[in-house]
Amino acid sequence: MSKLTLPELPYAYDALDPYMSAETLEFHHDKHHLAYIDKANELIAGTALEGKSLEELVVATFNDPAQAGLFNQVGQHWNHLHFWNWMKPNGGGQSMAGNLETAINESFGSFADFRGQFIQAGMTQFGSGWCWLVINAEGRLEVMKTPNGENPLAHGKTAILGCDVWEHSYYIDYRNARPKYLEAFVDNMVNWDYVSQMFDAGPLKAAA
Repeated sequence: MSKLTLPELPYAYDALDPYMSAETLEFHHDKHHLAYIDKANELIAGTALEGKSLEELVVATFNDPAQAGLFNQVGQHWNHLHFWNWMKPNGGGQSMAGNLETAINESFGSFADFRGQFIQAGMTQFGSGWCWLVINAEGRLEVMKTPNGENPLAHGKTAILGCDVWEHSYYIDYRNARPKYLEAFVDNMVNWDYVSQMFDAGPLKAAA
């Protein structure tokens, strides 16, 4: 594969105000995400991993303890590539494609139950990490959480929605009130169109 690169945000820096500030996006996208990319490119250069896709890199490095440092970088790059697209101005709520809505209702009982489980996963992830809506090995939806930059692909699951609960993603706007950030994410920022696209695409194939 070619070198990893930083994509532009799909909206203006201030487009998610007041739920996520331009200052947060500038630091998070321009500095934190770029740092993961630069370090990953440095670690991949000149190795046999250069030919792998990003998804293959995530799985291959998770299964190799010697590559733990690279796993953190490529995992976070995958996570953030989609995180920016999992949000949009005037997003959130439960206006989504019917097939995704049906799957959520079948897997969780109701959207409200999904919302509660997703926010709870983010609240109870100790320290840095992510909460996720994933397609599991049985093809059903479930909520999970992972520490640090860990990606559900490493566990044989495909994320179709994720929320970053590292402090740099919310501290400027919410200080230590992580629950308020998670509520704002689900209620006001989620891009359900993008989630639906990932759901329709189905499980990712990323053999180690």
